[in-house]
Amino acid sequence: MSVRTAPVAGRWFQAESEPDAPVRLFLFHYAGSGSSIYRDWPPLLPADISTQCVQLPGRQDRHSETAFTEVEPLIETLAEEITDELDDRPYAFFGHCMGALLAYRLTVAVRERGGPAPVLLGTSAWAPVGFRTPPVEQLDVPEAEIVEWARGLGSLPEEILNDREMLELMLPAMRADLAVCASYQDDSAAVPCPIVSYSATRDPLVAPEAMSSWATRSPDYLGNRLFQGGHFFVHDETLPITADFVRLLRRQVTETAR
Repeated sequence: MSVRTAPVAGRWFQAESEPDAPVRLFLFHYAGSGSSIYRDWPPLLPADISTQCVQLPGRQDRHSETAFTEVEPLIETLAEEITDELDDRPYAFFGHCMGALLAYRLTVAVRERGGPAPVLLGTSAWAPVGFRTPPVEQLDVPEAEIVEWARGLGSLPEEILNDREMLELMLPAMRADLAVCASYQDDSAAVPCPIVSYSATRDPLVAPEAMSSWATRSPDYLGNRLFQGGHFFVHDETLPITADFVRLLRRQVTETAR
C-alpha cells in the first residue's frame, strides 16, 4: 500500500511546450484523467503559443499524493500556485468538463486576489447551469457500477476496463474528482475576460440549453461551438477546437495590447 503525502508545490504545472512563446495556454484535464489527455495539442498549436498542462494530485506522476475531494480548497490552492507561475505574458485557460469548472473558478479567484485575468477562457462540456453533476451517493457505489457509468460516457478505453491494475490506479482519482464536481455550488460569479464554449450534440451530462448560461458570466461571451458526438468529443474534434481557440486567442491578445 502506497503512502499518501500532501500535495507538493511546484508540480502543478507541466513544462511549457514553447518556453520562449509570447503567449501561454494552461490546459485543465477532466475527471479521472491527467495532463496526458492534451498530448496531441502542442503539435497543432503555433510556436507563439506555449501550452502548459495543469496536473492535479492523485494521478500520473502525482499518484502518491492525496487527491482533493472539494472544489473550494482545490481552487484556493490552485490560485496560490498560478500566482507564482504567471509572468508578464498574456495567458489563457482551457478546460474540459471538470477542467472547465476549475478554469472558470480559478479565473474568478485570480481576479479576486488582484492578479491578471486570462485574456480568454475556453470551457468545454461543462456549464455553470445545466450540467448534470453525478450525485454524491453515486460516489460510494461498487467499482463495477462506476465503471459502467464511465463506460457509458466513453471515458474509459476497453484496454483499461479489462486491466485490473490500471483500474485500481485510476478509479480513486475518478471518485475524488467526481466529489469535487458534486461539491460545487454556483454563485453566478462573472469573469472579466471573454468566454468561448464548446459542446456536443449527444453529451448526456450537458443539457441542451446549458451553454447559454455562460452569457451572463462574461462581458463578452463569444458563443458556443456545437460538435457532433458524446461527452468526450474533445478528442475527436481536437483539430477544429484548437484552430478556433487559437484564432480567438490571437485576436484577444491583439485587442488587449492596444
